[in-house]
Amino acid sequence: MRSIKQPGAPGAERIQWVEARGRAFAFTLEAGLPLLEAARRGFAAEGFAGGVLNFGAGALGPFAYVMPALSKTGENAAFYSDTFQPKGVTRTKLGSMTLGMRDGAPFFHCHGLWTEADGRASGGHMLPDETVVAEPFAVEAFGLDGAMFTAEPDPETNFKLFGPVAAASTGAQATSRAFAMRLRPNQDFAGCLEAFCRAHGIARAKLHGGVGSTIGARFTHGGATEPFATELAITSGVIEAGSSGALEAALDVALIDYTGGLAEGRLVRGDNPVLMTMELVLVPMG
Repeated sequence: MRSIKQPGAPGAERIQWVEARGRAFAFTLEAGLPLLEAARRGFAAEGFAGGVLNFGAGALGPFAYVMPALSKTGENAAFYSDTFQPKGVTRTKLGSMTLGMRDGAPFFHCHGLWTEADGRASGGHMLPDETVVAEPFAVEAFGLDGAMFTAEPDPETNFKLFGPVAAASTGAQATSRAFAMRLRPNQDFAGCLEAFCRAHGIARAKLHGGVGSTIGARFTHGGATEPFATELAITSGVIEAGSSGALEAALDVALIDYTGGLAEGRLVRGDNPVLMTMELVLVPMG
């Protein structure tokens, strides 16, 4: 399996997880607000301090983002590009967000694909403080009670990354068992989710949110992304018994690589290792 050497030693715990409770809900992001504040208000209205969300068509402007890039210093296995600030209104195609805390304040990690006002198709990592909701648009969310994604220094990657930590209950209405998770580098995306479900007696599960990166990508439709540094959003994810009876993860994703290449599709099981991180919420079903 492909692997990328990280600047720090790998920790023993390869899946960081916290069991919590949660609930799926939908809301509309309010126009004129920074994307971070619009998301925070939507979760707060349901009694949640954080969680994950997915969205499709939306409108952002002003808008700022970065793309994956090669590291110029060698202090990280990959890094970010300079900031892009396209003029006009950018129309999103899809995206996924983790809403949590960084340095004691709300923060998000959000990847997506979009079309800029000049017609350029692009994607990457949206910047919380410089991105504004231009028109109201709907999102599908999952709020967490008892866990919070919190940005902390990660010695392995030499980044400050979101990972789940236990948190006090906010008293929100939470109807589902849920696992807030972060997958660490150089392990197959599908394989570690399947192993996690087996270890916890979970016969079927659905993924919510999903923000991270893989070392390139191999798709079941036969396509491949060769450049190793990507920014990825999960568009759909289910783990359930396959034709053989064994658990199989069906992971549909969209990504951009460091050359600007865009790709979408279902990932091949066993051939898509995590590059830096993968944040998601796994909800047992049935």
